[in-house]
Amino acid sequence: MAETKPTAKPVSSVQVKKSSNAISLLAPVVCLIAGYLIWRFLLGSADAFADAKDHANEYFWPGYEKLKNPKDAIHKMYLGGIIVPLLIGCFLIVITFVIERFLTISKATGTGNNAEFIRKVQYHLANKNVDAAVAECDKQKGSVGNVMKAGLHRYKEMINNNELSTDQKVMAIQKEVEEATALELPMLEKNLVFLSTIASVATLLGLLGTVLGMIRSFSNLGSGDGGSAAAEQLSVGISEALYNTALGIGTSAIAIIMYNIFTTKIDGITYGIDESGFTLTQSFASLYK
Repeated sequence: MAETKPTAKPVSSVQVKKSSNAISLLAPVVCLIAGYLIWRFLLGSADAFADAKDHANEYFWPGYEKLKNPKDAIHKMYLGGIIVPLLIGCFLIVITFVIERFLTISKATGTGNNAEFIRKVQYHLANKNVDAAVAECDKQKGSVGNVMKAGLHRYKEMINNNELSTDQKVMAIQKEVEEATALELPMLEKNLVFLSTIASVATLLGLLGTVLGMIRSFSNLGSGDGGSAAAEQLSVGISEALYNTALGIGTSAIAIIMYNIFTTKIDGITYGIDESGFTLTQSFASLYK
């Protein structure tokens, strides 16, 4: 019985994407440092508090619990304590990865409507014009276009293959599509973990800052003389503590909203990839029996 020699596998048009992890490693650290610098030198500026010069030489932060009379609500946020710079850092991390994911997913979406692109490919395949279908992929670009182009290269090879059965050819096309998909999807989902994590952590950090601020407020109340001055001191302390809650909830809300937007867009791209694979296999099975 003669042996069937396996056909040489063509090089996929979708190459392994060697993206740097530098942003994933450096961005959180840089954002946290930037959060502290904003809190310490912008919100805690000496010009923002009437008595800041009395504590200007104190290390790390100028005795934030001793400062009084901030000029405005923004600088009053400084009095929320050391949890505030962590929350500012979390907010900066969210903004950084929102921009990074937006650029990546926008590029992966391609230059046109994916549904219209797939219809054009179906039309060209129905007319057995594979080269025109490949040209459409070059115009479309994006993840769906890349996967479709990889499948079309294998599709074109299988047309001239006389050694495999139709079912084997269809399976070869499907495998090529799956391999191309495996290279595309991780790039779409990368770094979304930062948004999902901060969505939970920011709220908890905000509550932690609030609790610490309340503890400090009631501690000062207990050591005071009572009366209207004590009540005023308590109300100011509670107001300062709630800045942590506001920052935490606000950061968490933005992270959740953007995470859901990005996952919805990724689901749409994934659906387009699945539809492109189905189009190739069904077209080949019907035209080249």
